[in-house]
Amino acid sequence: MRDANVKKSAEAEETSAGRDHPVDPFFSAVLTPYRSLGPKGFLALMLIFGGVSFFTGLFFVSIGAWPIFGFFGLDVALVWFAFRSNYRQARAFEEVHVSAEEVILRKVSPRGESQLYRFNPVWVRIAVERIEDEGVIRLCLRSHGNEVELGHFLSPLDRQDFASALAGALSAARGGGPAPRPAGRAHGA
Repeated sequence: MRDANVKKSAEAEETSAGRDHPVDPFFSAVLTPYRSLGPKGFLALMLIFGGVSFFTGLFFVSIGAWPIFGFFGLDVALVWFAFRSNYRQARAFEEVHVSAEEVILRKVSPRGESQLYRFNPVWVRIAVERIEDEGVIRLCLRSHGNEVELGHFLSPLDRQDFASALAGALSAARGGGPAPRPAGRAHGA
């Protein structure tokens, strides 16, 4: 999927007595918010921004406008705080596991608080809201009058890709699981 927002989870094969995910899921995905600036880029940005602010502030000190120096430091602190807050929000993620017996959605907040939702794959439906010019703006799982939004932090294209993949997994779950793959023949045999 785009921007590595949706990653297939290799840990889905682990057994866990049904607490966090089904015993034998055939579809697993971890949805994470996209952040375009990594830790190294953030450090480089702050060093450049801080350096420019410092030397510009020194210029103002040299011409006698020393109070302005403090405002340049305040700008750097505000930019740092905004980025740190953004990275804190990026700790949130959602896990989706689909097996023939159940669909499990686990939402983890930036603080680490977890909510677990379980659905029967026969009854759960995907609700997709679209706007023609923007694409998919909302994606929900619905079952028995209950609705849970997922992937709210994904881009419209990522939501569309994920909705298609999840719809295929739910269709397979309603059919009893994925079709077994035929064994390939070895070359030269």
